[in-house]
Amino acid sequence: MSKKNTARPDGIAYSTNKDFFNDFPADEPMETLSKEKQKLKVTLDTKQRAGKVVTFIDGFIGNNDDLETLGKQLKTKCGTGGSVKDGYIMIQGDYKAKVVTWLKEWGYVLTK
Repeated sequence: MSKKNTARPDGIAYSTNKDFFNDFPADEPMETLSKEKQKLKVTLDTKQRAGKVVTFIDGFIGNNDDLETLGKQLKTKCGTGGSVKDGYIMIQGDYKAKVVTWLKEWGYVLTK
């Protein structure tokens, strides 16, 4: 049986130098685009949901906290449940027309 290679790509598996692994750049948080530049796409979906309709909002570019905030605002406005994960917002029910109207009112002018 072969074991999975867990060493770094450069072949170094261990170093006694305490500053050795600090030479890699840290993941910088993604900066959120302004509302006017966001190209949000609102679609309806019924796949793998036993025929129930779900409204998807996709295309948000920015950090996860801002996406969570927008998702919470939309769920509150619709008065229904939903979730935010993998870069998209999912709202339970057919709220496509209302969501597009609200997003445009809030400054997301490139929303379709």
